[in-house]
Amino acid sequence: MLRQVQNVASDTAPAVEAIDIVKDFNETRAVDGVSLAVPAGSIYGLLGPNGAGKTTTLRILLGIIDPSSGLRRVLGRERPLDAAEEIGYLPEERGLYPTMPAREAIAFMGALRGLPLAEGRRRADALLHEHGLGEWAKKPIRTLSKGMAQTVQLLGTIIHKPRLIVLDEPFSGLDAINQARLEELIRGEADAGATIIFSTHVIAHAERLCERIAIIAGGRVAFEGRVDEARARLRPIVRLRTRNSAGPWLDALPAAARREGDEYVFELPEGGPEPLLKALIDGGAGIETLAIERPGLHDAFVAIAGNAAAAAMAEEKGE
Repeated sequence: MLRQVQNVASDTAPAVEAIDIVKDFNETRAVDGVSLAVPAGSIYGLLGPNGAGKTTTLRILLGIIDPSSGLRRVLGRERPLDAAEEIGYLPEERGLYPTMPAREAIAFMGALRGLPLAEGRRRADALLHEHGLGEWAKKPIRTLSKGMAQTVQLLGTIIHKPRLIVLDEPFSGLDAINQARLEELIRGEADAGATIIFSTHVIAHAERLCERIAIIAGGRVAFEGRVDEARARLRPIVRLRTRNSAGPWLDALPAAARREGDEYVFELPEGGPEPLLKALIDGGAGIETLAIERPGLHDAFVAIAGNAAAAAMAEEKGE
């Protein structure tokens, strides 16, 4: 029996929902019981290394391929292709006709979603000017830089003003400047009311942009929920520097406290900072600095998905 996914939106149904999705390719199970719910109007990230099942999950949700079992709902339809004209999709495999002018490429992509060519050209001109590419409107795609060409393809993805925008590894191959521009564009579309789903193996993008995430490893969802919920799985870290090197205050430190240079580093005790501070002061530690650091999404990812998945992500980034 298929389990029900909790409706995470308080007053509306999820824009996208997957319930126990499974996908087998011959003897290989690429997706193994994926369930998730994407609130309408949110920025939602699928986070995991290459080969984790992110792209296959997105293609199932879009109706490009069918699941072996399980259910999916996209913009209220159980047949995703019925909502195709309300969806913008940027696949991981980029593809533009190299001889087609930028303006025509964007208008053509809109026409594939039912937008009249004349209106597509008008919108394309406006978008190209808005994103600093107005002078390139009539230039062939082959004359554009990689970042500019990717921007053109992204503009073609949103030209028909879709309610749902799905981006598969949209930051791949972009330099820092173009990555920042893409983040700004994603935020702008969300502010305008679109629901955004993007997959990535770069944790920093998900941490900056997403309200909710699904961490996928080995075809399974290891975590699904808010970013702060993922981070809350780890206790805050304390960094303490003292003037005195000995005294009764040492008894206040957890047994797992370690030295890093001239600092003690340890997890914040269950009682919180107040009892710790009192014990340090009463014990004569002579506090010079005491910083409490909230764990980042990277630390949460390691704790949830494991060191192997984190190492694979780092390798893909070239770290």
